[in-house]
Amino acid sequence: MTTPANTPAQNSPIPTLDLNDGRAIPRLGLGIYAMKGDEGVDAIVGAVDNVGYRLLDTAVNYENEREVGQAIADCSVAREDLFVTSKIPGRHHGFAEAIASTEESLARLGLDYLDLHLIHWPNPSVGKYVETWEGLIELRRRGLVKSIGVSNFTEEMLTELVEKTGVTPAVNQVELHPYFPQTELVAFHRSIGVQTESWSPLYRDQGLFDEAPIAEAAAAHGVTPAQVVLRWHIEIGSIPIPKSANPERQRLNADVFEFELTPAEVAAISGLERGRMKDRDPLTHEEM
Repeated sequence: MTTPANTPAQNSPIPTLDLNDGRAIPRLGLGIYAMKGDEGVDAIVGAVDNVGYRLLDTAVNYENEREVGQAIADCSVAREDLFVTSKIPGRHHGFAEAIASTEESLARLGLDYLDLHLIHWPNPSVGKYVETWEGLIELRRRGLVKSIGVSNFTEEMLTELVEKTGVTPAVNQVELHPYFPQTELVAFHRSIGVQTESWSPLYRDQGLFDEAPIAEAAAAHGVTPAQVVLRWHIEIGSIPIPKSANPERQRLNADVFEFELTPAEVAAISGLERGRMKDRDPLTHEEM
């Protein structure tokens, strides 16, 4: 469901989706990993002011929250029209730790609130993601965070959060691209009202754009292979957050709402499935 123009995407060509908490999230965002220094600030400002990006995705472990905050201060778009996401790192798991971590993120960003805050990785060996989730629930109650979600959580982990707290995450941000379409997890998200976000949505290229279903769809629609992949994300119901500091690529990445893929094209692209980009299974991969 596309939301009217009085949303965080106001004056932006990027439409929005409804979250399960009554708020709206842009259907495509800007990944900000590795954008640092003055160049990083300029790249973010350009994406917001010149292209219309409103969803900005950072994390404590990206070590660039200060740059994101500076870009927000420098851009011409009002704070309330932006949708700012950050993530709690593994070393800050726990109820009190999650609250302190979020307060530190807000201080670095120079903001009063986050639009979306995620648990970055579940880190099951630590065994504190439920307590961390309870911390996010409290942060939302205090108004320091508007929407709360998770990243890299499995169906079983999501079920555990809901059963133990009664609160369903608004978003689960996971690795998702044509080589790893996560069809069953996306369907589960849909069944419980969770929106799917995709990190590394373009698989960092690495030959993906040369795959026949993608190249053929690009030729058929007169667009780039990257645009085909991003449109595939839209078609399957995920929110891609491609990272680019290049102004032209930023523009092309956002320009995927004026064409549609056929069901056959979507199925052919999904049929490229072969597995994760790296060995980052949430049951074993952990980040602090």
